[in-house]
Amino acid sequence: MNSNFGFEELEIWKKSRILKNEISLLSKKFPEIEKFKLTDQIIRSSRSINALIAEGHGRFTYPDQIHFCIQARGSLSETINHLIDAFDEEYITHQQLENIKKSGKELERLLNGYIAYLRKKRDEEK
Repeated sequence: MNSNFGFEELEIWKKSRILKNEISLLSKKFPEIEKFKLTDQIIRSSRSINALIAEGHGRFTYPDQIHFCIQARGSLSETINHLIDAFDEEYITHQQLENIKKSGKELERLLNGYIAYLRKKRDEEK
């Protein structure tokens, strides 16, 4: 299935890594009171996107790969929600939120395309 290359070569993994790093930089500016609250949640959800893409890539079957990509898409939505929370608490600016949301939409588009590709490959096996 994906034995020809590693997950690090997937465009969606690369894009999610960039997003994760951008969020990490932003969250370092959150107040100390959020360290074990919003900061922890947003870091975990943004890291989960990458981890789920990588885990799915390492799975043997297309249904497993699809499942983990759908989970990654859910983590992306969770991450955007946490960013909206950060904006509501005035930890980030409207422009910072919009920039991250734009990156998130691009990543979501790539994930949806990859899921469609995996579904097509799955259906060809039947």
